[in-house]
Amino acid sequence: MLDIKIIRENPELVKDNIKKRNLTLDVDAFLELDKRKNFLIVKTDELRALKNKVSKLIPTFSNEERPEKITEMKKVWEELKNLEIEQKEINQKWYDQYIRFPNLLDPTAAVWNDDEDNKAVDTFLEPTKFDFEPKSHSEIGEKKDWIDVEKGSEVSGARFWYLKWDLVFLQFALVNYAMSQLWAEGFTPILPPLMTKQKALFGTGFFPADEDWLYQVNPWIDELYMIGTAEVPVTSYHCDEIIDVEKPKKYVGYSTCFRREAGSAGKDMKWILRWHQFDKIEMVTFCKPEESQKMHNEMVTIEEKIWQSLGIPYQKLNVCSGDLWNPAMKKFDLEAWMPGQQRFREVTSCSNVWEYQSRRLNIKYKDSDWNRQFVHTLNGTVIALSRCLIAIIENYQTKDWNVKIPEVLIPFMGGRTEI
Repeated sequence: MLDIKIIRENPELVKDNIKKRNLTLDVDAFLELDKRKNFLIVKTDELRALKNKVSKLIPTFSNEERPEKITEMKKVWEELKNLEIEQKEINQKWYDQYIRFPNLLDPTAAVWNDDEDNKAVDTFLEPTKFDFEPKSHSEIGEKKDWIDVEKGSEVSGARFWYLKWDLVFLQFALVNYAMSQLWAEGFTPILPPLMTKQKALFGTGFFPADEDWLYQVNPWIDELYMIGTAEVPVTSYHCDEIIDVEKPKKYVGYSTCFRREAGSAGKDMKWILRWHQFDKIEMVTFCKPEESQKMHNEMVTIEEKIWQSLGIPYQKLNVCSGDLWNPAMKKFDLEAWMPGQQRFREVTSCSNVWEYQSRRLNIKYKDSDWNRQFVHTLNGTVIALSRCLIAIIENYQTKDWNVKIPEVLIPFMGGRTEI
């Protein structure tokens, strides 16, 4: 979350940041609430101190003085009780507003209103050309019996599917290839829990903003939620710790993810583009503040190297301010070319969130003077498997409904060059 000192000392900066993010938060009203909160802290402390002091002295007063002092203390006690009730209400209002303040934007973040304003800052390859009419992944998947949406819906409901036959091997080839590449880059592989407590979701910034699209398990009993990304449990791994980041700590997590996708009914529903369950490979990095920009660039470069090695055309976006979620101060997305849709679709994202998450999760390091400071955290999706499968199927399709295997995946496919 945002350092409260920034809001108090630089309200105009915070207002400008909120405006650029296309949000509506009343900074002035919050600061008035903040003043009242601080006044109540001082006032209640004064009254408690007075009550404690006089209570100890009452036995020393004469019989004539004691009733008067007791009456005075009853008034103090009544005033204190009323102020404590107000203090509890003010503290809750203050907290509910404070946690909604977004991170400050990086000076180099693009400033526009929403995702329609995102502009490509770089591209790789031209959109794939064919000497035949290209098919969509859904047509090929149905023809080859690789994807069964009907049975997925029958067994689990809308927006679930079965992957079958060669597509299963292709998915695991992608997992093995990507994990080996990240291992070579110094990332520690990790398989995280698929359910977390509210603390982890709040700590990473998904609560309260994104609560609607998460699945809760046994509400009011377990307080567990299915993860929407490995970022949540992997970032929370060092919760309440002081860690050594003399060298950045780098993890790559593989997990199944679950999202309700609330509010997007009728959008991107065709086959395996946007569904309730999908698998993802996610990078998470912890580092010193002065190294986070460098690490952000390195993580984006890794994403690009992997997608370039797969030979998939893409465009790179510096995500605009109005499309950034609250924790991110800057984010780059890669959008792969999908011939079946004749458009680019998001396949990776990489965010620098500074100390926004580490403040919530209480993750610190000791600087050169042995002072405890909050680490900076970063996260980046290397491959969302279902979308990567779409990109490969549609860009590597042949006229006879087969799919060629990208060269780097052939060793992970047992030498097969086509499916």
